[in-house]
Amino acid sequence: MNLFNAIFLGLLQGATEFLPISSSGHLALFEYFLNIEEAGLAFDVALHLGTLLGVMIYFRRDFTQMFTAFIKPGMLGEDAGRQRQLALYICLGTIPAVVAGYLLKDTVETAFRTPVFIAGTLAGAGLLLLLADKLGKLQRSLKALGFSDAAVIGLSQALALMPGVSRSGITMTAGLMRGLNRMSAARFSFLLSAPIILGAGVYNLPAIIRQSSEPGQQGFYLAGFFAAAVSGYLVIAFLLRFVQSHSFAVFAYYRFILAGLVLLFHFL
Repeated sequence: MNLFNAIFLGLLQGATEFLPISSSGHLALFEYFLNIEEAGLAFDVALHLGTLLGVMIYFRRDFTQMFTAFIKPGMLGEDAGRQRQLALYICLGTIPAVVAGYLLKDTVETAFRTPVFIAGTLAGAGLLLLLADKLGKLQRSLKALGFSDAAVIGLSQALALMPGVSRSGITMTAGLMRGLNRMSAARFSFLLSAPIILGAGVYNLPAIIRQSSEPGQQGFYLAGFFAAAVSGYLVIAFLLRFVQSHSFAVFAYYRFILAGLVLLFHFL
């Protein structure tokens, strides 16, 4: 690991966490092909915590309103009920990924990080995204989100443990399949990312502290963390503007191309 690689991986993480193209897949691939053996899961989680900072800053008003709805609902008036409901749906959508992460932790760290496996998940999840974008009704707003929608999107998020699937990509895909419009699917996906990233960060905090405390490593972890936070914030702003007038198709095609390149370079 060096400072350039740390910043590069941080920027890559922030850029790919919120685009439906798989941050974990890109990190695993670049670490593999650049032979960055020191990175591993602890560094990846530290970068994810950087993106958590980005999403918390960007959606600070949303999270503040959800918190206020439970503490001082009178400040929000009639909107308090909807904010409490949204917060509960986010909690509901987080449960499947937490359970899957606990049960499959060892497998995630080893078997799922090979280039061939990632190429398959990149292409497969990309196809699902393309179909959902083209076949979904895309008419419902975030206000119309219901219990069953949150449950389905939450179940889909559990699949994102596999590098190449993309947490944002699979949850947006599920949202589109449930009839949410592109903006609403993206916003709920971003809001849903906060508790699962926080949970993974807390769970892996001992490993992060241990590895970042090794001689010369602390600066790399901090550089990657802040690079991920900045790029994550900027990409959220970009994507929410982009989906107002564009489809997700370009990201699906990108995934197909990347999967092909991964296989090509791997078998050459």
